[in-house]
Amino acid sequence: MRKILLRSGGFVAAALVLSAMVAAPASSDSDDYKQLDQFMAVFERVKADYVDKVDDKALIKGAIDGMLASLDPHSSYMDAHDFKNMQSTTEGNYGGLGLTVQMDEGAVKVVAASEDTPAFRAGIKPGDYITNLDGNLIYGDSLDESVDKMRGTPGTKIRLTIVRPGRDKPFDVTLTREIINIQLVKSKVVNNVGIININGFSKPTGPGVEKAIADIDKQTGGHTLGYVIDLRNNPGGLLDQAIEVSDIFLDHGEIVSQRGRDKSDIERYFAESKVRGDLTHGAPIVVLVDAGSASAAEIVAAALQDQRRAIVMGERSFGKGSVQTLLPLTDDTALRLTTARYYTPSGRSVQEGGVEPDVTVPQLSDADYKDRPRLREADLKRHLLNQAKVDNSILENDAKTDPRFAATPDELKKAGVEDFQLDYAIKTIARLANPAVQVAMNTPLPKPDRKH
Repeated sequence: MRKILLRSGGFVAAALVLSAMVAAPASSDSDDYKQLDQFMAVFERVKADYVDKVDDKALIKGAIDGMLASLDPHSSYMDAHDFKNMQSTTEGNYGGLGLTVQMDEGAVKVVAASEDTPAFRAGIKPGDYITNLDGNLIYGDSLDESVDKMRGTPGTKIRLTIVRPGRDKPFDVTLTREIINIQLVKSKVVNNVGIININGFSKPTGPGVEKAIADIDKQTGGHTLGYVIDLRNNPGGLLDQAIEVSDIFLDHGEIVSQRGRDKSDIERYFAESKVRGDLTHGAPIVVLVDAGSASAAEIVAAALQDQRRAIVMGERSFGKGSVQTLLPLTDDTALRLTTARYYTPSGRSVQEGGVEPDVTVPQLSDADYKDRPRLREADLKRHLLNQAKVDNSILENDAKTDPRFAATPDELKKAGVEDFQLDYAIKTIARLANPAVQVAMNTPLPKPDRKH
């Protein structure tokens, strides 16, 4: 059964389902039957008296969608159209603009723009609102309707009207649709530091990270100082790939656990040290995260952080700590249902609170970073609650400027720095790889002098 951390029938079928439910054992709660009778009464009344003729399939789908929407933001029903879109996305290629979006009070809000896509190249940022497509207002449309309009034949153009908090006026961006072949894993070497950019967690991600490490080692001649794992704007994906990627950098210990409704329903996943061990041989690692790092990306960041294998830098992550299981209903329909919460090796949940960086590093290269709101799990309606309420408002509203982070975008550009967070991470790896620093980190602290 595939687990995903994320992104039929008409009246006769519905009647059969309801009949089966009514025929359940007598021990079932009689109130359930009354509610089912109420549902059928409403269904028949709408069919008979609604001002326009309505389609049975549309009514049933609407009822299912409403039921699942009352649970949490990530449980959903996928008809044949939705199921096909989900398959193409998790396989790593699809047609469109390269945006991950979420509904927010009836408006389409950008969660992330995938790297090397039309949306990313046009500068669309997390927190932007899309209000119009080709001049037509989409406020109030369903998320599926809006996404379908943004997708289309490769090579065709579409004009998006963007409202960006902090900007006085909306602005238009014209994009050309293309086949989105997401390069899940990219790598390069800067000053003997290996940079591994992971853009999603689909089937090829684990093997892609292994190949990236081998390529980096070849480029540096075996003298890699350390690695930066860039998980910014990574919306997540498959649980098994998050576990596989974490295992690449660990030689022992727990990676993640998931816990279901029952207290005894706990499943733990560990690094398989006997299979391969840490492929980076203990080299320093910095993991970069931001508000767009969600789900599977948070599993990796938290696992390496809790196991003291990496320093996490950047901004607090999205905060999606739930597991969705894909439950096939027919050959081309499925139910994506939240079935568990996941917990980090130290037993903490990132739900709502996200992964807190060890070192908070703002993206100074972005002129709008101070004014742009960060959309996170805690902002979504009916999100699952964490057992320990997390309040980061004081930290995030701290107006004091860290002297390390006082440079302006123009100053950084003149200095040749286009990505401040990445530049800071690379320089941190260089400092950690310094022999003197290594000796200091590996030298035990002296015992306290107890003489009086």
